[in-house]
Amino acid sequence: MSQAASGIAALVDTYLEWHAQFRPVDLTFMGLPGHDHRLPPAHPELVQQEREGLEKLRAALNALDLDTLDLGTAAPSQHAGEQLDARLLDAQLTHATAELNRPSRLLNPAWYTGEAAFGVISLLLPRPGTTSEELRTALTARLKDLPRFLNEGLAHLRSAQQVPADWSTRAATEAASLAGFLKQELWLHPAAAAPDAALSGAAQQAAQAAETFASAVQGPLRGSPDVSTACGEAHLELLMRRVHGLPFGPHEALAQAEAAFAHLTAELEQDALAFSTSWQSVLAGLDAVRPDPTELADTYRQWHQRALLASEDAELVTAASDYGLDFQPMPDWARQVSRDLYFLFYRSPAAARAGAGSVYWVVEDGPPPSISFIKLVHAVHHGSVGHHTQNARARQSPSRLARLGGTDGALGLTFLSSGTAVEGWACYAEDLLLEAGGFYTPEEGLLLKSFERRNAACCIADIKLHLGQWTLEQMRAFYRDEVGFPEARVWAESTRNSMLPATRLMYWLGTQQIRRLRAASSLPPREFHDQLLSHGHAPLHWLSVPQPADPLQPTSGAS
Repeated sequence: MSQAASGIAALVDTYLEWHAQFRPVDLTFMGLPGHDHRLPPAHPELVQQEREGLEKLRAALNALDLDTLDLGTAAPSQHAGEQLDARLLDAQLTHATAELNRPSRLLNPAWYTGEAAFGVISLLLPRPGTTSEELRTALTARLKDLPRFLNEGLAHLRSAQQVPADWSTRAATEAASLAGFLKQELWLHPAAAAPDAALSGAAQQAAQAAETFASAVQGPLRGSPDVSTACGEAHLELLMRRVHGLPFGPHEALAQAEAAFAHLTAELEQDALAFSTSWQSVLAGLDAVRPDPTELADTYRQWHQRALLASEDAELVTAASDYGLDFQPMPDWARQVSRDLYFLFYRSPAAARAGAGSVYWVVEDGPPPSISFIKLVHAVHHGSVGHHTQNARARQSPSRLARLGGTDGALGLTFLSSGTAVEGWACYAEDLLLEAGGFYTPEEGLLLKSFERRNAACCIADIKLHLGQWTLEQMRAFYRDEVGFPEARVWAESTRNSMLPATRLMYWLGTQQIRRLRAASSLPPREFHDQLLSHGHAPLHWLSVPQPADPLQPTSGAS
């Protein structure tokens, strides 16, 4: 191994230790040990400490002679892993530093509530290799730490200028939900059954701290609707080019997305002529076809299996048939809290201890989703050949950071740089099953096209909001009037996007890059897609075009 390669391996270890110091809940979701007992620090010296750590990591990365990362005695896969680790490390350091140079997460009340709630919930999700005693010890320790964390958060919020009102609203909802969970639903989880005095006392104090936080952000620390949420052109440009690895900035991406939105709208109107009605009416007809609520989990499971078989028969991709996906009803302990938090029904398994399979929660409360939505979103996008296969294959990536980057954290992906790969593939996978003749109906072909139109629209909204061209209310009007989102989704989608710039554009731009790579490659579908997924969770625009006897490799140099 070259000196640079060994240096990158050591720097990855150092970076993960730094990440754990400031974001221990992420490490729990990744499955990395040693930090399950902690919540993040939020003391007054935090930003300076974080900045000093980033400067040391940047200096160490800059000191490496990355030109020595040639094949040498290393296998091609090892070489690719070293390249990806170096570039992902650069992206992570760039992103973390940039976030410190603008109003930081410490001034977002919803960051505190997300970390507090999922600091607890992350311990309660399926965790292969964890004993009951280890889980209870970690749970008690995090609950004891929760009042400290939320109190430090309130201190930051008191000293800050006003935050956006919707961030306060989201935080208040999450804090109240967390308090209720700690008083009631927590005790329905097997790990908390027959609680001892230490666990009971810690949960009671944590619930009180959550209630205090909710009251503060609803009252004296409530935000203002007049606060801008735009991150600005310079920050958005940096996120797109340096973190997502895109070869263009927001204005070119906006032009692409606006053109796509217009032509997809026109195509939907033209395609609907074959049905002698509007495309909106076709979709309404699909939405009316719903499964028996008593057979909902079985319906998910059946379409997941059909999607795996259809992909196999059409030789589209090597699906993760060796890694199971168990469809289970949402457990009683999570039913209420999952409604108010970023509680995903499918969450990426902890890469560092994935076990033999993962769980897909089926929400049985309320009307079931339509059969078509189950097929496209639950069976394909998240299950079968979508995120399920993608996550299983990413764990075999030669890059350690590319194995971890697509982890779902408390508020979103732990590495923003993983986004085009994670969401680009899952959206692309929906369309890929069109190549498995007979899997979709002609009407579902229109639904697929409407999904792509929606993703192009979200790309437009993401960019216009953060360039300052649209206010949050203008973004919401677009979602409501032009995209057709239901009202509840309009608020949730726009509020989250206002907190996390450059997250909604990665769906459509990631899908487009996969299409470009495939169009330029002469590989058969299965080989192309298998090579793509072996890359792991790293920016798609870093990849060269794969050809026969030419494995998919990261391109060299900066994007």
